[in-house]
Amino acid sequence: MALIVHKYGGTSVGSIEKIKNVAKKVAKVREEGHDVIVVVSAMSGETNKLVGMAHEMAERPDEREYDALISTGEQITSTLLAIALNSMGIPAVSFQGYQIKIITDSAFTKARIQRIDAERMMKEIKAGKIITVSGFQGVDEEGNITTLGRGGSDTTAVAIAAALKADECIIYTDVDGVYTTDPNICPNARKLDKITYEEMLEMASLGAKVLQIRSVEFAQKYNVPLRVKSTFVENEGTLVTKEEEKVEAPLVSGVAYDKNEAKITLQGVPDKPGIATKIFTPLAEANINVDMIVQNVSAEGHTDLTFTVPKSDFKKALDIVKNTAKDIEARNVIADENIAKVSVVGVGMRSHSGVAAKMFDLLSKEGINIMMISTSEIKVSCVIDSKYTELAVRVLHDGFGLGK
Repeated sequence: MALIVHKYGGTSVGSIEKIKNVAKKVAKVREEGHDVIVVVSAMSGETNKLVGMAHEMAERPDEREYDALISTGEQITSTLLAIALNSMGIPAVSFQGYQIKIITDSAFTKARIQRIDAERMMKEIKAGKIITVSGFQGVDEEGNITTLGRGGSDTTAVAIAAALKADECIIYTDVDGVYTTDPNICPNARKLDKITYEEMLEMASLGAKVLQIRSVEFAQKYNVPLRVKSTFVENEGTLVTKEEEKVEAPLVSGVAYDKNEAKITLQGVPDKPGIATKIFTPLAEANINVDMIVQNVSAEGHTDLTFTVPKSDFKKALDIVKNTAKDIEARNVIADENIAKVSVVGVGMRSHSGVAAKMFDLLSKEGINIMMISTSEIKVSCVIDSKYTELAVRVLHDGFGLGK
C-alpha cells in the first residue's frame, strides 16, 4: 500500500461536475488499496474574483486581510470534495492550512512554509480516511492566515508529501505534462517524458506555468518523486526527478518566457562602496524579489543600475526606489513594464559551449534587441521588448531543434 498525494488545479475543480469527477478519480486510487491525500486549488476564476473585490475596496489592500480573503476559495473546494467522497460512502475529512498546522513565515501574499505537523493527518489516514486539504495557505506563529503566492497549492502538495514521506506526488492540471515550450505559441512543442529537478526549477523560475518554483525546490530538497499529469487525458505525464548519468544529455531541453516582470533603472548613481546595499536592502525588507541586475561601466564617478522585479510588486518597488534615489542623490529613475524574459534551459549546457552565442544570433536575425542578459550553468536568459515574445520563443524553439 502506497501513500499518494494528489493535487488538482483550478481548471480540474472548476465546477461541481468536475469536483465529482475528481472524487471518482480519488475513489479509484483508494479501491486499488492506496492511502490518498488530496490538495486542491480554488475553482477556476474564484481567486481572481476575490482579488478583484479586494482591489475594489482599496488600491493596495491591507496584506493580512487580503490573505484571509483570498484563501477562502480553496476552502470551498476542499470541503465540497470531502462532501462528494462521503456521499459515495468513502470516509473523508477536509482540512484548512491552519488545522493541520502548515506553519509559515509572516510574509503575507508570498509566505514560505517552515514546517508541517504531520501528526493529525497520519491519525486520520490510520483511521481509513481520505484527507482533502485547502492548498495555497498556511498560518504564521501569530495565528494569522497566510498565502503562498500564485500556484502555491503545488507547494502545499509537495510539502505535505515530504512531511509524510509519501511514495509519490502527482500534480493534476489542464496540461498533460511539461513541454519543450508553450504549445499555444509553438504547436510543434514536444511533451517531455522526464525532466530533472534543476531544469524544472529553471523552467518554473523563468515563466513556465506548469509548476510553482517552490514546489520544485521542495521536491528536490526532499527527493519527492513528482509527476505532472492531465486530469482529463490518460497518459503518464512528465516525471520530475533527479539527474541521471546520461551519455549525452540534450543540449537544450526547453524554452521558457515570462511577461510578468518590469524593469527599473536608476541613472546617475554615485559609484562608491555601500550604494548597492542602500538600493537593494529596502526592497529585500519589503519582500520584493529582484531578478536580473546590470550595472554599466562607471563614467565620471557615476553609473546606471538596471534590475527587474515581478510586475505584481512593481508599484511598491518603484515607490521604494524613488525614495532611495533621493537619499543617494541619483539623477533619475525610469521604469518599463513592457518587457519579457526569454530563456533556453538544458543540463547539456554544462558540457557544451556556444549556446549563448547561438541564442544571440537567432534573436539578432529577427531584429530583436537584447536589453539584459543573465546566465547560469544550465540556462541563458535575455530581456527583450514584450511585443517580440512569441516570435522570440518560436525562433529559439525551432533554432535549437526542439520541435516534434
